[in-house]
Amino acid sequence: VQLQASGGGLVQPGNSLRLSCAASGVTLDYGAIGWFRRAPGKQREGVACMIPGRSSSKSYADSVKGRFTISGDNAKNTMYLQMNDLKTEDTAVYFCVVGSLHLYRCTWADVDYWGQGTQVTVSS
Repeated sequence: VQLQASGGGLVQPGNSLRLSCAASGVTLDYGAIGWFRRAPGKQREGVACMIPGRSSSKSYADSVKGRFTISGDNAKNTMYLQMNDLKTEDTAVYFCVVGSLHLYRCTWADVDYWGQGTQVTVSS
């Protein structure tokens, strides 16, 4: 199983980025999908999770609600994280995950597979 995240980079506050994660060896309908992040000196945080095809299942960290949007394309076996109005506190390594259906709650215990991550740096 491989989860290859891309799309990270250095952006100024207020700008946007779109992260992509191409999955191989596992399909997005395995269960649920999500994005986690880890900032220096901070604990790993579940950012956004969902069950593909079920928009009502989307869950977001309070810190990103209204700014980030998770989505998945089963045909391309790729998940996305649209990040708008980025803030300096969004700086972190972002990595995509696949897990059981319970992963829609965005808890690490429900993750089965994860990728190596992509760096997002928000700085002026």
